Amino acid sequence: MIHVISKFVSTAHIFLQKAWDRFLMFFYRAQFASCGKRVVFFPTKSSFFYKTIRIGDDVFIGPGATFSASESFIQIGNKVMFGPNVTIMGGDHNTSIVGAYMYDVNEKLPENDLPIIINDDVWVGTGAIILKGVTIGQGSIVAAGALVNKSIPPYTVVGGIPAIILRNRFSEEKLGEHILKINKNILL
Repeated sequence: MIHVISKFVSTAHIFLQKAWDRFLMFFYRAQFASCGKRVVFFPTKSSFFYKTIRIGDDVFIGPGATFSASESFIQIGNKVMFGPNVTIMGGDHNTSIVGAYMYDVNEKLPENDLPIIINDDVWVGTGAIILKGVTIGQGSIVAAGALVNKSIPPYTVVGGIPAIILRNRFSEEKLGEHILKINKNILL
């Protein structure tokens, strides 16, 4: 009997946590600079600098995300998937002031904060880190645990620390076929 009660309490707790997350998700959507339709994220398990993040339609952001850009912005396209614990950092510290502790420096250089653009149809794997000034091309895949510090061309698969191109997602022939089918679906 105790096992049954324990299982019921555990199941009820999970249900209530999911319901609370859904409620907060709808509440926090309005905090983003813009937020499209069918966007799923986990506000109780993640950290967002909401006012500088623009999100397209059909986006899934796994739990444990940290998306921060205080002086620049993060642009996320349509149909983008993020695994758990992805970090996006759009800023950096000014470390160029001689005679001052980095902690005490409040002035920023233009290159300290740069936008991050993630185009449509991108999949970012678990634990990936994306740094300032990066553009991730349409249809690309970022492997789990990758550190992306340079822009990525469309339809490539990248991985490693720092991330390098591992391969193209499609052959040239298949890429043309894919793009035609994607565009046909958009027109329907």
